[in-house]
Amino acid sequence: MSQMAAVVDLSGTWLPAYVPKSSLTISVLLVFSSVITSTTYGYDGSMVNGLNILPSYSDYFGLNDATTSLQTASIFIGGCLAGLTYGKVTDILGRRPALLIAAVITVIAVIIQTAAQNIAMFVVGRILIGFGTGASGLAGPAYLAETLPFHWRGWGLGFFNDCYYVGGLIAAGVTYGTQNMTSTWAWRTPSAIQGLFSLVCIVILPFVPESPRWLVYRGRKEEAMAVVAHTYADGDYNSPIVLTAFREIVDTIEFEKNVGETLSLKQLFKTPAARKRVTLAASAAVFSTIAGNVIASYYLGSMLDNAGITNTTTQLQINIILNAWCLVCSISGTYLIDVWGRKPTALISTGALTVFIFIVGALTKVYGTSNNQSGVYGTVAAIFLFMGSYSFGWTPLLYLYPPEVLNYPIRANGMGVFQFALNGTGLLIVFTMNIALENIGWKMYMINGAWDVVMFALIAYYWVETHGRTLEELDEVIDGAKHSDAPHLEAVYQGNAELVVVNESKGVK
Repeated sequence: MSQMAAVVDLSGTWLPAYVPKSSLTISVLLVFSSVITSTTYGYDGSMVNGLNILPSYSDYFGLNDATTSLQTASIFIGGCLAGLTYGKVTDILGRRPALLIAAVITVIAVIIQTAAQNIAMFVVGRILIGFGTGASGLAGPAYLAETLPFHWRGWGLGFFNDCYYVGGLIAAGVTYGTQNMTSTWAWRTPSAIQGLFSLVCIVILPFVPESPRWLVYRGRKEEAMAVVAHTYADGDYNSPIVLTAFREIVDTIEFEKNVGETLSLKQLFKTPAARKRVTLAASAAVFSTIAGNVIASYYLGSMLDNAGITNTTTQLQINIILNAWCLVCSISGTYLIDVWGRKPTALISTGALTVFIFIVGALTKVYGTSNNQSGVYGTVAAIFLFMGSYSFGWTPLLYLYPPEVLNYPIRANGMGVFQFALNGTGLLIVFTMNIALENIGWKMYMINGAWDVVMFALIAYYWVETHGRTLEELDEVIDGAKHSDAPHLEAVYQGNAELVVVNESKGVK
């Protein structure tokens, strides 16, 4: 097909792709095809928050502390299963087909959840939703990291999880709007809307290309070159930026193959560098979950009860405002994460949220059972500052850092480990948090704050900086050497490289 055509076929798999010629349009579509994961997760957290507040929902299922924890935590069970199994699917079928299958599973799961006649059926639907979103949370970040131009990577992967609060805001508004319904549609309506995001993903996927790194690994270099040209330079195959990026990808993947690196699970733990990469990715999952945000994400009602705010309408209004506030904070953090770098942003965010969760605990202890309105408002303000601090750093970092530190042979399976760690930790926290809040109240915030202090120290000591480098150039940081003779792509952007011929193909030095 002509390079000047309005669209080109860059599928590389059994899933057709008719890709716009504009690199900007492709980048936007890439991001929106993948943010389905975080949007659905955010919608789910806010929806469950809202449903747990609604008497019509808890009365229909006859919920108690144990069943409330079960229906909340069940989404994480599915996510753990996806983490254990879906990496191989992503490596074999390709990133785009893996996203499509995950989206279809999520739509089917939402139908089951919405039609639930009892708590068992509802939980089964939520486990399947967890599997679908966990699968797309594995494939999506790998796909974006490998396909977006490197100067878009921070924004694209940061915005990937910012959409958690877009979903949360939508769910908060929907549950607020259905609170006065007297039928079961008070909770079935929010549940049904959860499937719309996956439908959007299914519609967009035919218009985005396959990962060029997946194509190169499969020996389909011409198709990979076309993808790089169209994502970086509006289809200009002779652009120095395109030639450099492509050369880095080919050289690095060929090096990895030549030294015996494979796509097997064993590769995750085969070398010290691989073990370090997996540990860094898993640490982001665990740290983001134990920071304390899960309390506010799924048990805001209990937090507000402890703070002295028990009115259902007021709690739902606070849920809406909190999601809007967190969205603003996360977008601000996404902008600054490419200015400050990943590690400094993680430290700033963790330091601030640690201070504020201790303040939430102290204020809850003093004013939680009192009628002091100033104290109650102060507690709510501290909750907002805590969630804002978390959203500023950890929301954009969560799906940005792991695919950056994982190299190609272990990226899909490493993201599986990440998803298992994320959902496994979430399962533990969510299943126990409601019971802890009921029994020890404010002390739980203090315990959580102690975890955050340890988390801050581990990030300061162990994390590496990934800002300003392509995925291949990050080998210098973790492995100690870059595996391509091509210069850093940033130098090419600055015009500090000249075109030469390397191995009978064009390259840059």
